Amino acid sequence: MFSTITAAPAKQSVSETIAVLSGRLISSTLLEDRRAAILGLRSFAKQYPASVASGALRSLIGSLSKDGEDVDTVKVVMETLLMLFSPNKDSPEASEEIALWLADEFTQRQENISLLLDFLEPAPAAGGLPADFYSRLYSLQLLAAILRARTERTEECILTAPMGIPRLVAVLEDRREAVRDEAINLLTDLTPDSIDIQKLVAFENCFERVFAIIDAEGGVSEGARVVEDCLILLANLLRLNSSNQSIFREMRFIGKLGHLLKSAFGNAGEDGNPEISQWAEAQRNRNIYALLAVIRLFLVSGAEGTPQNQLAFLSDRVLENTLQLAFAHGIELSIKSEALVACADMIRGNARLQERFAGLEVASPLDGPAPASNGHSSPQMNGGIPKVFVIDGLLDLILAVDAPGAFDMRMAACTCLKAYFFNHAEIRRHFLARAIEGHKLKADELTNVLTTLLQPLSEPVPVDPYRYWFAAVLMLHLVHENPTTKALAMGVTEGDEASGEEVVTSIQTIAAHLLSSVAKSDDPRVIIGYLMLLLCWLYEDLDAVNDFLGEYTNLQGLIQAAVENPNGDVIVQGLSAMLVGVVYEFSTKDSPVPRATVLEMIMKRMGRDRYVDKLSKLRSYPLMRDHEVLPQRLTSDEKLPEVFLDDTFVDFFKDNYSRILKSIDREPGLEISVVTNGIQKGISRELVDSLREKLAEKERALLSIDEDKSSLASRLAQEQADHRRAKETSKAELSRANELINTLRAQLAAKDRALQDADGRAALMSRQLVQEQTERQRANAEISRLKSVNEGLQRNHEAELVAARAEQQAKEDELRKQMEGVRKTAGQGAERVLRRSEAEKADFKATISRLEVDLMKASKAKSVVDAKVGELEAKVKAAVESTGGAERRVKAAEEEARKTKSQLEQKLKEKEEERKTAQDELDDLLIVFSDLEEKVERYKEQLKSLGGEVSDGEDDEDDGEEEEDDE
Repeated sequence: MFSTITAAPAKQSVSETIAVLSGRLISSTLLEDRRAAILGLRSFAKQYPASVASGALRSLIGSLSKDGEDVDTVKVVMETLLMLFSPNKDSPEASEEIALWLADEFTQRQENISLLLDFLEPAPAAGGLPADFYSRLYSLQLLAAILRARTERTEECILTAPMGIPRLVAVLEDRREAVRDEAINLLTDLTPDSIDIQKLVAFENCFERVFAIIDAEGGVSEGARVVEDCLILLANLLRLNSSNQSIFREMRFIGKLGHLLKSAFGNAGEDGNPEISQWAEAQRNRNIYALLAVIRLFLVSGAEGTPQNQLAFLSDRVLENTLQLAFAHGIELSIKSEALVACADMIRGNARLQERFAGLEVASPLDGPAPASNGHSSPQMNGGIPKVFVIDGLLDLILAVDAPGAFDMRMAACTCLKAYFFNHAEIRRHFLARAIEGHKLKADELTNVLTTLLQPLSEPVPVDPYRYWFAAVLMLHLVHENPTTKALAMGVTEGDEASGEEVVTSIQTIAAHLLSSVAKSDDPRVIIGYLMLLLCWLYEDLDAVNDFLGEYTNLQGLIQAAVENPNGDVIVQGLSAMLVGVVYEFSTKDSPVPRATVLEMIMKRMGRDRYVDKLSKLRSYPLMRDHEVLPQRLTSDEKLPEVFLDDTFVDFFKDNYSRILKSIDREPGLEISVVTNGIQKGISRELVDSLREKLAEKERALLSIDEDKSSLASRLAQEQADHRRAKETSKAELSRANELINTLRAQLAAKDRALQDADGRAALMSRQLVQEQTERQRANAEISRLKSVNEGLQRNHEAELVAARAEQQAKEDELRKQMEGVRKTAGQGAERVLRRSEAEKADFKATISRLEVDLMKASKAKSVVDAKVGELEAKVKAAVESTGGAERRVKAAEEEARKTKSQLEQKLKEKEEERKTAQDELDDLLIVFSDLEEKVERYKEQLKSLGGEVSDGEDDEDDGEEEEDDE
């Protein structure tokens, strides 16, 4: 019986044990039994999270509600749940899905999240004292774990839970650091993206509580990691949230930022202060960096509240304290750089701050006495460190500091100066004027931007190429899109003309340095700096382009740099090609190198395809294409940073790339129109010349009209009187022409009688021939008949020709008289004369047509007569051969017939010549009439333009007189 007692009990597996514990947790009625079951499950949670969660997760959550008043039970349950969220890495059941499973179990039921939030409330039984340490701490940790797994759902549950956000913010006042820090971390994770949660957190007086924590921890200079976490929480609440920024500004928390900055550089390891440990210094730098990041959130470019924030920073001395931090000795360079960038954001685009900025003083960044750049030096000293005006201090950082590790600080100082120039033309002009004055006096050569650009490069290749690059960038921002500063800079010259030295302009000097650097293969940063400056300077400035082309070799060297650059640098070649395009785009016909010559040089030495290729490669080059996303800072202390291009220039290049790319295709005759200071420059020269010629012609025409206006007015009455006299003269000439027509008709009748006599003789000869031979008689009879027909036609034709000629001559005389009268007349009678002339012209044309028809009929009759005569001659010859005795008489008859025929032909020729002469005279007359019509129309237009009236009164009067004459 004792053998069974000594036997070992059966071993349980892990899964069985977990199942037993889970069942005990569910079924136990005593608190101690449930707590023991939870302790058992806790021992398995780290190694077997999936088994524990699948069997007891809901029971554990339910235990929080059931046994919530028992602190020990709550502590064990929460520890178990936290272990489930973070199991051992070597656990066979470890998986990221477990955390998602656990988070889903909590977030799918709103009461589960509310249950965790209830543990943050003070215990009522304790008289409002803080809740249990572990309950608060573990609740915050559980909420953080759930938030990391299911962010959006957890945010929604906390937002909708009653008093959810107020409970979380109230924990910030917990004096127990672990609980407070955990609350800060939870709020930091809860507020990055949700605008509603950010507003609710800020409404619960979170800003004041956060600053109280920072002050309690010793500020940014002495505070630990919690200060950095507080600043990160502030950043989450303020980022892109104008409502929270407005609350922050109105509740005067901007001044607290200023105090934190002042304490930061006041205890920044200056001489006499005890040295701090390395980890403390690192944490201090992180705190300061986070503080500057918070400040920059108020200064987002283009944001609605940025101008008000800028003014608040000025009034609460945040700007001044940030500047002092940037120039304080003993501060890490990265902090100084961030402080300068923050200063740039504070003044950019705000004219009031830009004007006040130059009057601030800072510690000199250089060892030794303060420099007197541009006449702004200050003799004041602070703890042995000289004080200088901020503009001089920035120039010292940019141009006088050449340490490779200080590039980020120099870049930030350059950004600060660019913000000082931004959209303020008067500041640009003033700064450039002082730089020109210092250059002429040869003072402060080390930190004078203009002197740095105009002085020859050091030999050999400069160790600090960024000195010239920064100078070119600053000059670029001074002249970019500012005609006033461009003209001011163009007025700077090198060389004394009085001493016989050659005078060289600033543009030509910079161009010479550019070509020299290309020839010597200097650092591409120097070359790119010159190219960026010249591109922004010459763009849309015709005078600057003409200045550049004043030295012929500049264009040649520039084309060579774009085509034959020995280094093959894509940026240098592309910018050189672009500068060539800008020179051609804004050159003119009057440029030192004419526009057509510039295009010829480009096409001959570069060609269109290569020009387009250079610009296209530059556009797709990573440093240009991805400039906005590439870090513009130092990445390694061993070599120079990969910073070649300025932000403003990159925008300029991308905005004008297409225009300059297509400029090579524009004809030389078409000049570009540029509006500078409201004045348009540059148009087509051919258009200008043509407009000038037209203007001169119009002016001459106006003068001529003014001269003729008075004379025409006085001549009008004279010409009207001449017109009436010419009309009377025309009538007299018409009567004489009628008498001449009658005389011609009598002469024509005499000629007809002579022709009839000749016909009688021909008939007599025909009768004699009939008597000689019968055949001859028939022939003579036929000849007589044909002659009679021909003569009748000829007589009618000649009669009509004579009549037409006489009538034509009379009308020509009359029209000639009328034409003389019309030439002298510019009034209303011209229209009536023209109408009558057109009618007579139509009559003449009809008569001529009728005569031509008659002439054609006569010609046909003549051909018939000629044919018959030929037949008769043949018959006569035959009759002569048969009748030798009558040969002489036949010959005599033939001779008479030939004479008659020649006479008829001669008359026909004369008629034809007379018809041609009449036709020619008629054509001349028509030409004269057309000229006359044109002159009359011109006279009418001149009279109307001079204010004269051309009425129909005289036309009606002249028509009436003409009708009386016809009667």
